[in-house]
Amino acid sequence: MKRKEQRKDTERKVVSMSAYKRHKADAAEKTAKNPDAAEPKEKKRTGKKLFTVLFVVFTFISLLVALSARWAFTTWSNLKMEEIIFELTQPLTGTGNNMIEEYMVRALVPAIVAAAALIFILFFLRKRTWYKRMTVIGFIATMVFAFFTGRYCWEELKIGDWLANRGKSSTYIEDNYVNPATTELTFPEKKRNLIYIYLESMEKTYADKENGGGFEENCIPELTQLAQENEDFGGTSTKLNGGYALSGTTWTVGAMFGQTSGLPLKIQIDTNGMGSQTTFFPGITTLGDILRAQGYTQDLLIGSNASFGGRDTYFTEHGNYNLLDYKYAQENGLIPLGYKVWWGYEDEKLFDIAKQRLSYVAGKGTPFNLTMLTVDTHFPDGYVCDLCGNEFGDNQYANVMHCSSKQVSAFVKWCQEQSWYDNTTIVISGDHPTMDADFCDDVDKKYVRKVYTCYINSAVTPADPTKRRKFTTLDDFPTTLAALGVRIDGERLGLGTNLFSDTETLSERDGYNNENTELERNSEWMNKMSGISDAAVAQRNKILSVKKKVKISFTNDDTYMYVTVKGLKSIAPFMEFAYIHIRNDNQLTLTEPKLVPQSDGTYAFMWPLTKLQGNKDITYMLRVRTSNGTVDLTDAIPYTVKD
Repeated sequence: MKRKEQRKDTERKVVSMSAYKRHKADAAEKTAKNPDAAEPKEKKRTGKKLFTVLFVVFTFISLLVALSARWAFTTWSNLKMEEIIFELTQPLTGTGNNMIEEYMVRALVPAIVAAAALIFILFFLRKRTWYKRMTVIGFIATMVFAFFTGRYCWEELKIGDWLANRGKSSTYIEDNYVNPATTELTFPEKKRNLIYIYLESMEKTYADKENGGGFEENCIPELTQLAQENEDFGGTSTKLNGGYALSGTTWTVGAMFGQTSGLPLKIQIDTNGMGSQTTFFPGITTLGDILRAQGYTQDLLIGSNASFGGRDTYFTEHGNYNLLDYKYAQENGLIPLGYKVWWGYEDEKLFDIAKQRLSYVAGKGTPFNLTMLTVDTHFPDGYVCDLCGNEFGDNQYANVMHCSSKQVSAFVKWCQEQSWYDNTTIVISGDHPTMDADFCDDVDKKYVRKVYTCYINSAVTPADPTKRRKFTTLDDFPTTLAALGVRIDGERLGLGTNLFSDTETLSERDGYNNENTELERNSEWMNKMSGISDAAVAQRNKILSVKKKVKISFTNDDTYMYVTVKGLKSIAPFMEFAYIHIRNDNQLTLTEPKLVPQSDGTYAFMWPLTKLQGNKDITYMLRVRTSNGTVDLTDAIPYTVKD
């Protein structure tokens, strides 16, 4: 019986195989007779693959945008489109240590992992009958997700208002600008010294409500006392007063520009491009220009790289400041070679270097202007130095703010003990409101956040000491000069008003909102004053659009580095030369070799590794020099030289 059953099974399998072969043969014969019949199936398979690729790519992009938005909104507070444009157009050189790593961990890597997981799932489900339906539903779901993500970003960033104002022109700046170059300024016979301290992200908000802040507990008691004992233009009230940060002044470079020129930083190209120009608003006169003409020794002291955001360009052109930055500190032994924390070095060292510098310049017999910028209170959460306590528990940013408050107060007390203090005015101002996303979450939404403001040892007092002034950081420009004892004809410079006078500020006349709306709009006058022609803008855009490729290799004996660059031939008519800017990992320049054009259309140079001075971790940046300035074609790209 068993043998019979086995024979029947074998016969059935033979018949089945024979039927299958006949089916395949018939199908092949039909295809041979009508080859077009196979095309729809092939097209279906191709279409399925293309749709799958599109689905994966669109999902990855949607996730990356959503995660990037989440990272940005939880990293920055009150984020604005102009700040995003500014940050995206800045080179990474000089940024804080963990910003890039944090973005990769919280946005880029999760998006890649999710996309990889999707590819894995789709691969194993590709032969299921419901595969197509699943991918279509998934694609629609992704589109819905992308729509709501875009809508949220649109509303949070007020992109509609930003685009509307960008599309409109305004003559508000031109109509209200008072040119310092044509205004009579009378200095006292004995010129006063100036110490101007920009406090990173410092707001009056951090004081307690009783003292005019927005917090339950005062994070900056020492700064609060300084403002109350000196001048913040709050009238007879003990509640702190401060300057409102308008459009074009809500990040450090814009803030420093605004407080020294009385103008918002509004230009027709990205602000990184402005920093690379040979001129930085050559048509205006700033605080630095005025003090330089009066014989002041001027220093810019900062614990980061002055090149970040074009600060070096601005303060060199307008006032010929000595740039005492992180790079200077290393090269001159003020900090150990290779030392780097946070953005460069911490504020504890900044104030120590400031004391050394003040002791030096005070002995020169000429008036001085020491302008400083702190950095420990930069978002996110600030830098905890050895001086920081733990008064606010696990609220790190509050502890750092309190630490900064104590350090500034101690520095002011040191200044007051020096022989030169009686003839010195100190101005302390926050540069802009903090961009930290959650530090001010508990502050009443109706509370108007303003930067911290304090004038110490001014040569003059307010014309009406009982009046609480309504002002912006643009008003600091003429007010600083007035505090030095300078008489200003008309009491206004730039868009600013001397707050010691009884002259109305633009904010008091027009209101913050109206003034801000006008500044958000395009200004042809500002475009003209920036010194950038339409031809220069077109040239820059042409250069930035080039497709370039940088390749680094080494000679067989590893004694020379060989760099080749493709893609520059098309922009050769615009170039004076192209070069590679090579720095070590502490951003000190090692060399800036020019690229040599080759017969095959590439550009190249060979460089002996001995000139790396033992540095293995370097960064390189491709830059092009034109008659209109320098254009950065790449960011500062990290590279490790092999052993």
